[in-house]
Amino acid sequence: MYLSKLTISGFRQFGQGDAAAELTFQPGVTALIGKNDSGKTAIIDAIRYALLSRDQMYFKVQPEDFHVDSAGSSVDDIRITGVLSDLGTGDQATFAEHLTYQDDAISLLINFHARRLAAGGTARRWVEVNVRSGLDGTGPALETTVRELLASAYLKPLRDAERELSSGRGSRLSQILYHVDRIKEGTAFDPENLPATPAATSGLSLLGLSEYFGHNVKSHKGVVDAQNAINSDYLKSLLLAGDQMTGKIDLTEGGSEDTRLRQILERLELGLMDGAGAQPRGRFGLGSNNILYMACELLLLGREPEGLPLLLVEEPEAHLHPQRQLRLMQFLKTAAVGKVKDEEGRKVQIILSTHSPNMASGLPVANTILLDGETAHPLSDNHTCLSQNDYSFLERFLDATKANLFFAHGVLIVEGDGEALVIPALARAIGFDLNAHGVSIVNVKGTGLRRFSKIFQKSDGAKSWISIPVACVADMDVLPDAAPEILGLVEDNDDPKWENPKRRWKARKDFGADAPTVEAGLKERRDGLCKDDAQNVRTFVGDHWTLEYDLARTGLGSMVFKAAMLANAHDKICDGSKAENEVLKEAEKGFAKLWAECDEDDELTAIHIYQLFTSKKASKAIAAQYLAAAIDIEAASEGFDSAALEAHLPTYLVDAIKHACGIGSAPAPADEPQPDVAAAEQ
Repeated sequence: MYLSKLTISGFRQFGQGDAAAELTFQPGVTALIGKNDSGKTAIIDAIRYALLSRDQMYFKVQPEDFHVDSAGSSVDDIRITGVLSDLGTGDQATFAEHLTYQDDAISLLINFHARRLAAGGTARRWVEVNVRSGLDGTGPALETTVRELLASAYLKPLRDAERELSSGRGSRLSQILYHVDRIKEGTAFDPENLPATPAATSGLSLLGLSEYFGHNVKSHKGVVDAQNAINSDYLKSLLLAGDQMTGKIDLTEGGSEDTRLRQILERLELGLMDGAGAQPRGRFGLGSNNILYMACELLLLGREPEGLPLLLVEEPEAHLHPQRQLRLMQFLKTAAVGKVKDEEGRKVQIILSTHSPNMASGLPVANTILLDGETAHPLSDNHTCLSQNDYSFLERFLDATKANLFFAHGVLIVEGDGEALVIPALARAIGFDLNAHGVSIVNVKGTGLRRFSKIFQKSDGAKSWISIPVACVADMDVLPDAAPEILGLVEDNDDPKWENPKRRWKARKDFGADAPTVEAGLKERRDGLCKDDAQNVRTFVGDHWTLEYDLARTGLGSMVFKAAMLANAHDKICDGSKAENEVLKEAEKGFAKLWAECDEDDELTAIHIYQLFTSKKASKAIAAQYLAAAIDIEAASEGFDSAALEAHLPTYLVDAIKHACGIGSAPAPADEPQPDVAAAEQ
């Protein structure tokens, strides 16, 4: 049995009607991801309101739980509906009167309804809460005993795991141990037949061991002497005639066997030990204790014979370093399918909220729900434009570096290291700091540009969009007609290689014999690269060839040339055999010479600059580092004109930066206007 669907209406960030949140969950592990204040905690709390939780924390509906719309009006009703699916035979028997039969499927619907009776929450009975089963909440009311069987285990954020695993009345550890299968096994203690061997002692139950211990304590000479002294030397002198009182030193257990067992378990605590078996206090920190805490909760959920095996965890990455986070996610996925080591247990459903790219990258995209503003977007099959092949690709290549896109206010997807390094510097120089705008750069290294962008495209695009603007930056990859000969790809215009159908490069003249035909062919190519654009995803295609060529051709030729020369001499600069200033002086003279030799022709100069990355094999990534540093230095110089730089930059780069920053957005669907992203940023 697992929670397969959740509908939230009128609760905190989530409105009513079309603004209600509808989430689908997968068996196993589901991650709630998104920016701060996007509703992750609200979803966890909605589940706790509807199903209860076992943490013994008292919580009730608060005035701030009622949704307040953009006009400042508060709703009067909160409705939370959870659908529990895949019920086993035992589950069906337990919840028989509450089951719903629909479309040949048996499910359990939990309908939580909170209705405001008085304003402000000041009256003694200001809200009425009903929890019922059935479609639309028309089934029987769910008694407390039934709801307790559905209560989830809940690990709050910034939890004190050490305290949770300490001894004390009603301790979490005692609750967990009480449900371990063999905790009640063993023989009872018989004071008339004391265990004569260690084996007989170890065969006693926990209650038996406690009673045997108490028997020995009470018969200890020191305890007996103290008890006699209290009675004969002190208490006797305080009694009146006819008083019949005697003091007795005893252990505190009392009541039924079940009560006494719980008292024993409440005295136990769980701590971490080092490899030598010692238990040094203070050595193990919050992160290690959190792992221990989660292991205990999963032990309970995996071994309980009944109830809903659901674990809710807020920020499981708390206090864990990145490697531990990845290890934890790997373990959670294993525990969710009911296999820990060689033991078979119940399958456990885990719903977690996280801000960690490490945790997000450890799960398939289909097992994540993206929270965006006041909307929840499941990224599972049939909810996005991703194909099964796309999901498989992303499972292989969506690493922690790329997973930061889930938490961004805007996304720039680029094809290589050059764009990833240079575009942020260009953005800063023209007044659009990507960090300040919350923009994440995803470097796909030439593969999967469309696959990553489709994460942000809903299959029901006419109903709701993901508001995060996504800019894909793609090279045009069309060589100027003069470039193949300069680069040595062909010898001249009559070279047979021009007719080779297997060549992997294209020049402008491949698109037609005259200028209008060429332009039409290039437009078709550009449109083809943009054909998957939809909703808030847009592709910005290079003007001519590659990033380096386009920058060199539009006015940054000198800077690109110097960066290429520095990259070519990088090893010598690093080992100290050549100074960077020396290389820059040579590069300045070299560019002036090249500019003159090319008759101050932008196209020819840019081709020869790009040749440095092929013939001399200057690293594009290293050159990009030098170029980004040069742009930052130039932007910080006195009298720098950012508007002049923007005018010299390729238009597609400026447009991509502005789109990712939310300055101007794609058109909304005709039947549902979308909020202006730029206004939201301001």
